[in-house]
Amino acid sequence: MNLIDTHAHLFVEEFKDDLPEVVARAKGVGVEKVLLPNIDQDSVIHLKQCVRDYPGFFYPMMGLHPTSVTEDFENQLDIIYRELSSGDYIAVGEIGIDLYWDTSLKKAQTDAFEAQLKWSIEKDLPVSIHFRNATEEVIQSIRRVGAPLLRGVFHSFGGTKAELEAILALDNFLIGINGVVTFKNSGVPETLKYCSSERVVLETDSPYLAPVPYRGKRNEPAYLLHVIEQLAGIWNESRESVARITSRNAGKMFKLED
Repeated sequence: MNLIDTHAHLFVEEFKDDLPEVVARAKGVGVEKVLLPNIDQDSVIHLKQCVRDYPGFFYPMMGLHPTSVTEDFENQLDIIYRELSSGDYIAVGEIGIDLYWDTSLKKAQTDAFEAQLKWSIEKDLPVSIHFRNATEEVIQSIRRVGAPLLRGVFHSFGGTKAELEAILALDNFLIGINGVVTFKNSGVPETLKYCSSERVVLETDSPYLAPVPYRGKRNEPAYLLHVIEQLAGIWNESRESVARITSRNAGKMFKLED
């Protein structure tokens, strides 16, 4: 199988001691590409080093994560925008709105998100969207900025059928499915019965959200096999078919070479 992990943070501290082994295990199960979304201005240097060390395997995105947004977000965005403009990035990400931990910076997060959506139009790049407890707010922002001009992935989907339908109503957007689909009480398997595999890409969100049987441990791209197995059962398709379709979706969305 040829797999693409469309969202993993392998440049963070959790992988500093064994990244070569993590990469080898991923390649061993058929992971051919891993997409790396940035977090903030401090993570840029580590992200770029990973890409230099593994060219053709890691592909970088550039953006400011919503939980990294501060009241000084305009200065943060200046730094991120300069980097985006100076490098070879495949997407604007990870960007979005997160209302799970704290709602006090909702306006700042929204303003930062919409500014970065505009970058994606300017640069003709897809976006990788974080939308925890903020599906409606994120969709409103997309429509304000210009849904027909935008494309991307709603990363780490774990929502309801109504939320799925609202996302799929945006013609140029896909959903990213990770280990949450294996969680017993997530509800995601039932919801995905209403979603075509043509609108899905695979991800791990490593080091977070490890699938069963590794739940609670550090996640890594090799564990995509467990996501594939779950999706194959939901859609009554072969693992090979799920791998082929989701990798094709990712390749088209992010303009990845074969």
